[in-house]
Amino acid sequence: MNWHTRYQQQARWTENARNYLWKSAGLFSAQRVLEIGCGTGAILETLPVFPGARVFGLDLNLETVKQAQLHAPATSVMQAAGEFIPFPTATFDLVFCHYLLLWTKNPVTILREMVRITQPGGAILALAEPDYTARIDEPVALMELGRWQTESLRRQGVNPSMGRQLAGAFSQAGITLIENGIHAGGWGPSSPDEAELEWAVLQADLVGKISGEVLQKMKILDESARRDGSRVLFVPTFYAWGAV
Repeated sequence: MNWHTRYQQQARWTENARNYLWKSAGLFSAQRVLEIGCGTGAILETLPVFPGARVFGLDLNLETVKQAQLHAPATSVMQAAGEFIPFPTATFDLVFCHYLLLWTKNPVTILREMVRITQPGGAILALAEPDYTARIDEPVALMELGRWQTESLRRQGVNPSMGRQLAGAFSQAGITLIENGIHAGGWGPSSPDEAELEWAVLQADLVGKISGEVLQKMKILDESARRDGSRVLFVPTFYAWGAV
């Protein structure tokens, strides 16, 4: 599984909303910017910052930190946990995360750390947090896929309902919520490459849980539904941004 390719796919899903949120939250005038949970650098490599701005990223996984530094060489990337961000208080103008909080045991703790390191008047953004419990799959015969994957993510320590809890988490962390909503989702068929990537992730999540024979039957049904236009796969994904 090429995780940078996967993270780039997720970045494409949220690109339009990110462009709007960057403008709303003042990214283009920010002098110091930090991404928490930067992964392999899929967001950092295309971040449209102010000329001369200093951009930082941190991630818990050392291997992804190394990849992020390669993909975003102008960014300073380090290994660190979001619960203990190694920067002084009021360091940054804008701090953000993307598909991060659902993977954490203490999202409010991380948000409070984001508050601590953000200057008064600065912005905090959670760009994408899904709600897998509200996933929509059509045709009906494919609904089991969503249930299986949600349960698999829960076993991995994911909070599958993080999206709907995002605004409340901002409030608990002391962030003045300015806007939250759901990313627009397309209902049309995805490209073959996009579909294959989705299946690679699904199979990685379900290995040892669902038999290969059952998954293959589901994949054939999925491919048929994509061809005839009846396939719907939609996971409501929330965003929020606020001020310190």
